[in-house]
Amino acid sequence: MRVKICGLSTVGSITAAVDAGVAYVGFVFFAKSPRNLSVPQARDLALAVPDGICKVALSVNAADADLDAILDRVPIDLLQLHGRETPERVAEIKARFGLPVMKAVGIADDTDLPAIQEYSRVADQLLIDAKPPRHATLPGGNGLAFDWRLIAGRKWAVPWMLAGGLTPLNVQEAVRLTGADQLDVSSGVESAPGQKDNEKIAAFIHAAQGG
Repeated sequence: MRVKICGLSTVGSITAAVDAGVAYVGFVFFAKSPRNLSVPQARDLALAVPDGICKVALSVNAADADLDAILDRVPIDLLQLHGRETPERVAEIKARFGLPVMKAVGIADDTDLPAIQEYSRVADQLLIDAKPPRHATLPGGNGLAFDWRLIAGRKWAVPWMLAGGLTPLNVQEAVRLTGADQLDVSSGVESAPGQKDNEKIAAFIHAAQGG
């Protein structure tokens, strides 16, 4: 089981995640998020990540100039697109920046499922998340889950990651219902919005790995 802890903002939280066996660490570049980082902050954090752990930059409908500003300073391994980027835009970003791209797809009901297939043709990975409420200011990190049975037993052409409302208490059930072998968590390991709880990080990864 490969786990991504997203929205990290302190070296202490990175250390806790690494010690617990994290596979991916996520840095948020979205001004409306309580987890938003400046480029200098993100650079310092990324440099604290040991080799072998994938460093992910989450952006939302970012322009090329915004991505340039991040990638010029921050050593990133994977770009996570968490906005309304079209498949054409995903392919464009992948080609322009030469990095693998993970596209987030929001799910509320079965009418949202065809989009997963569509993005699987252009993205290197998929992040299958709960669709945000209509008036939400954040595209993710809202602590909401979708009906996991919607994707039970489904396979796509690229690796995928389950997100949305996961916590140390429900993660094993989520894996059982979906068959996921990669997981993404942010608010589910926080004590307050944007404040990671190191004990919850350790508990989540332990539970995700069958502990």
